Amino acid sequence: MSYPIDLSKAYRLLNHGPTILISARHNGKQNIMAAAWACALDFDPPKITVVIDKSAYTRELIEAAGTFAINVPCVAQVDIVRKVGTTSGRDLLDTDKFAQYGLETFSATEIDAPLLKGCVAWLECKLIPEPHNQNTYDLFIAEVVAAHADERVFSDGHWHFEGHDELRTIHHIAGGAFFITGAAIQA
Repeated sequence: MSYPIDLSKAYRLLNHGPTILISARHNGKQNIMAAAWACALDFDPPKITVVIDKSAYTRELIEAAGTFAINVPCVAQVDIVRKVGTTSGRDLLDTDKFAQYGLETFSATEIDAPLLKGCVAWLECKLIPEPHNQNTYDLFIAEVVAAHADERVFSDGHWHFEGHDELRTIHHIAGGAFFITGAAIQA
């Protein structure tokens, strides 16, 4: 159900501040984690920033692979977000979080990271190495090389959740509490 998004509109997939899931793969290992601090940074070429703690296993995979995916989950996936956000891929010796939680994926078009089925948007990202920012602030900068969205809730460069409450994006507040993207208004 996903369709490609013009890269000039990719920033709109994150501009409303949803909680995201970051996935990465390197050398046969993969992982997925939740993150709340992601932001569009530039338009042409499109760039994003995301904060990834030094202790995150996914960070190791990103730094080794040089690529990662941003998956934008929805209300229907809030339990998945909590699960992958509260467990470490490092703790799963014989499996990974995808297998542990029965998460289905599909292939990205430009990178090797897995994309999580059921999300409402996906951004494929190539890391722009900035060792000082990464080591000092846990801040990663990446270029978006491909973007996709669920056309039921994003088309013509805009979100439209009306009639699809289970597909609204979520926003983590703290302690497992989330807000749900609300109604749109026009100024």
